[in-house]
Parts: sequence; C-alpha cells; structure tokens
Amino acid sequence: MTANDPFESSARKMREHGMSEVSIAQFEHLYRVWQNEEASSWIREADVEPLTDVPSFHDVYKTIDHDKAVDAFAKTAFLKLNGGLGTSMGLHCAKSLLPVRRHKAKPMRFLDIILGQVITARTRLGVELPLTLMNSFRTSEDSMKLVKHNRKFHQEGIPVEIIQHTEPKIDAATGEPVSFPADPELEWCPPGHGDLYSTIWESGLLDRLEERGYKYLFISNSDNLGARPSRTLAQYFENTGAPFMAEVAVRTEADRKGGHIVRDRKTGNLMLREMSQVHDDDKADAQNIAKHPYFNTNSIWIRVDALKAKLAECNGVLPLPVIRNKKTVDPTDPTTTKVIQLETAMGAAIGLFEGATCVQVDRMRFLPVKTTNDLFLMRSDRFHLTDSYEMEDGNYIFPNVDLDPRYYKNINDFNERFPYNVPSLAAAKSVTIRGDWTFGQNVKLFSSAVLEDTGEPSYVPNGEFVGPQGVEPDDWVV
Repeated sequence: MTANDPFESSARKMREHGMSEVSIAQFEHLYRVWQNEEASSWIREADVEPLTDVPSFHDVYKTIDHDKAVDAFAKTAFLKLNGGLGTSMGLHCAKSLLPVRRHKAKPMRFLDIILGQVITARTRLGVELPLTLMNSFRTSEDSMKLVKHNRKFHQEGIPVEIIQHTEPKIDAATGEPVSFPADPELEWCPPGHGDLYSTIWESGLLDRLEERGYKYLFISNSDNLGARPSRTLAQYFENTGAPFMAEVAVRTEADRKGGHIVRDRKTGNLMLREMSQVHDDDKADAQNIAKHPYFNTNSIWIRVDALKAKLAECNGVLPLPVIRNKKTVDPTDPTTTKVIQLETAMGAAIGLFEGATCVQVDRMRFLPVKTTNDLFLMRSDRFHLTDSYEMEDGNYIFPNVDLDPRYYKNINDFNERFPYNVPSLAAAKSVTIRGDWTFGQNVKLFSSAVLEDTGEPSYVPNGEFVGPQGVEPDDWVV
C-alpha cells in the first residue's frame, strides 16, 4: 500500500469496526480487481464453450443403490446461506422468517420448513445431518431464536451458525469508503455469497466436520425450499469423485438473464458466468437458451478435504471473479451518493477445482423466492407442503406472475391486498394485475388472468372468477 492508496481508508475503517484480517484481505482482493482489472470482469463468448449433455437427476437415480446411498448421506453436512434481509420486499428481518404457507394450521416460515426437512431426513434415514446457517449480523439473533425454539432440533459438535463478513460500500467517484451520517449502517454491505468460503475458513467449520468424519458439504440458499437434502445426489457426488458439483436446471425464457455454467476454451475448466460479466456484444448469445441450455441454481456440493486444501493454498481468500454492483448508498433514494458494491458468487468457485462437474436437477429442487411474485406462487394452491416438508406441485411448470409493483412489491402492501390468502392458481396460465386490487375469499384465477388498472382501489368479491376479461360477468347469455 502507498500513502495515497484509497484502499487504506477502507482497511482502517474495517479495523476500527473490529473486522478480522481475513475479511480485510478478502475485501482487498475485490478492491484491487475493481481498481486495476476492469477488462477482466468480462467473460467473452468467444472464450467459452456452452455446457451440454449434463447427466440428469432421473438418469442418475437409476444408477444409484439407494440402500448404500445412506452411507454417503451419513457423511454429508448441510449449510444454508441465511444472511439476506429481504429488503427488496420491504422486510427488515431475515427473509427466512417470512411465512410461506400454513401446515396443519400453523404458519410455516422458510426456516421452519428447512428445520423440518433436516429433522425428517435424520429420523427416516438415521443420519446426523448437521445443519449450519451462514447468518449475517442482522439475521443472526432472530434466526437463532427460532432454531432454539424448535424442540425437535438438537445438534452438538458442529456449529449451528457462522457469521458472514461485511464490507464498506465504495464511493464511486473517489474510491474511498462512503460516508452517510444520516444512517451509518447503510455504509456497509455484504460481499456476496462468495464470502461463504473465507467465512468457513475463519470459523474452523471444516476442521470440525473432518474431526467428526464428514466428507461432503451441501450448500444452498435459505430462500430455495426445493434444495432439500438428497441421499441420491450425495451418493452420485461420491461416485463421481469430483471435488465440486453444481446443480443446474434447464433454462426457460424466464431464466435467460440468470447465471449459467460455461467451459473455458483454454483450460477446459467449468466457469460460472453471471449476466453482469457478459459484454453487451455477447448478450444475445448468453441469453440464447438453446445455445446455453442450463442455468446455475446456486446449490453446490463440495468435498470437505478439497475445499480445505484450496483455502489453505489461498490463505482463506479464493481468487473469485469480482462482480461490480452500481447503486446509491441509500438504495431507496436515487439522489444519494453513487456507490460500488463489490461481490463474489459462491458458484464461481467451480472454476478453481479441476474435475468439477454438474448435475441437471428438476424444478422441484429450484423453488426460490426473490420477489412477492414468487411468494404469490408459493402461497397458492399450486403447492402442498407435505408431512416431510416438501413443497409439492403437480408438474413444477408455473404460471408467469406479474403483480403491479406499486401495490404488491412491499410485503405489507402484499399481505393487505390478500387478507384471506392468495387466489387459486390451479387453472391459471398466467397472472397480470395492474392497479390496486384487493381480493376476497375463494377467488379463482384461470387461463391468462388479467386485472386492469381502474384508476382507483378496486375489489374482487368472494368466490369470483378472474380470467382474460378480468372479473367474469355473472349475467350469462343463454
């Protein structure tokens, strides 16, 4: 560092806030890439080959000895990324504490369902299946309170939580850490879910897992209730001998802007390419779902020994590609200072492991809730929450949902307009709601259901049907 190095201000600020040298070293990696390697952020189409012919879960299932698979499952630990606050939906607590649906009259939150999945697997298969949550400082207290309140969940020897790092937002104009006295908390942000690796390293989790005989780590997002523990995939991962396995799914038009796995032409290694790493000239190719047929679900399997060796080699900081997010220091106020938030993606580590592989999974293993549009589906009659805590649907091909963000983006506004639960979607091909509509009980949506903006608050009465012409008239022509 030099006396005029703007990074030194960030390092000083992080030390003043009691942050570890590992977290500072990780942020320095992100900062230096942002500072010096703008061109390296692009993963050009000419430099990669599409990923094709990935073995599917159905093909894998037929090859597995399912009694033997319990042995591989018994060597597997489960880690959930649980640091998100759900601010995009107006939440100020962990997103995993948001009620998804009811089960036997009890409201079930994401975390209730995750704990139920773990307890069910432990009971039915006779395995320990340790669960660790990667919380943030903002999600830790409330999440752990819920975990401790669950009388059926007990765990010893493996930590139930590790705490992810935080980093300063960077003033886009100066490269200095941004100052925002009106709300100093907004001066900080998480470093993306790629922070998982340095957090794991610093926590000593890998040593604890090895001491107790665990060989595999299955990692997924807490807002993806489809990413359940799977003995089939545990056995398949063991059979491959690969150090790293990513779950991918077949892209549809709705997924064309998501991250996808490609192969580096030079090295032959797999790589995760996020859309933020796609040059404008390559966007048409990157979003071509016929050319790049699979997207990354952000559910991964890693060998504990391989991850430990790679982290030791890098002193706990993996050299992952850096994602640059341009925002304002107060994301709700576009007039505040422009900032850069530097992040890494968990799945990008696939490029660091020779022999890494992928497996194609069905949509039943990818049920994320990023917006209230997704929550609308999860709370509908399209899903049934089974006694084994599986979110079950008939075919996992869902209607496209487009709710007016002015009235439904915020969770409180959303709940206010669906006071009796969301309408039936069993017969719906798509749902488009424009304007301010509140729904009565037992409303049914069918075909390409549309409600247009009337210019004033409107109401769909109890028991009505809504289709392509809006609320269906009750004066039938004979």
